[in-house]
Amino acid sequence: MNRFSTNRLTAERLNENHLADLVSLHLDAEVSRYLGGVRAPEVTKTYLATNMAHWDQHGFGLWTLRTNDGAFAGRAGIRHILVDDIDEIEIAYAFKREFWGLGLASEIATALTDIGLSHFELPSLIGIVFAGNGASRRVLEKSNYVLERSTYRHGEDVVIYRARR
Repeated sequence: MNRFSTNRLTAERLNENHLADLVSLHLDAEVSRYLGGVRAPEVTKTYLATNMAHWDQHGFGLWTLRTNDGAFAGRAGIRHILVDDIDEIEIAYAFKREFWGLGLASEIATALTDIGLSHFELPSLIGIVFAGNGASRRVLEKSNYVLERSTYRHGEDVVIYRARR
């Protein structure tokens, strides 16, 4: 599933042509504050390569997101992640600031959940959210994720939500 669309977004499988958009997104301190901090361009280049390899290995991963008029809006996806030494599959999303507060995160979270649980028939998906990120917590709750537990990750308090098939 290299492409999919929602009402207001088109998702395209991450590829090397998306590097400049990702660099711009990851250099924004406000966007990156809940993503582990601002990433230098070289770090984003490695991030891109890692996430392209994830696609090759698992058949799913990150997509870049564009609005219906073609503007880069952000990135989102489904990917394996190690949490407390357990291999989990998470949904993840990040949007440029100008697209915050428009309901796009809820739109993409719902789509990713449906794709992961129905199309890929994954048994469950998680969402990892910094404990203080109320907006992302509400997005997951609206997408029928249930708060499962709290943990500590990369020096931060996070909460883990889960949706099951």
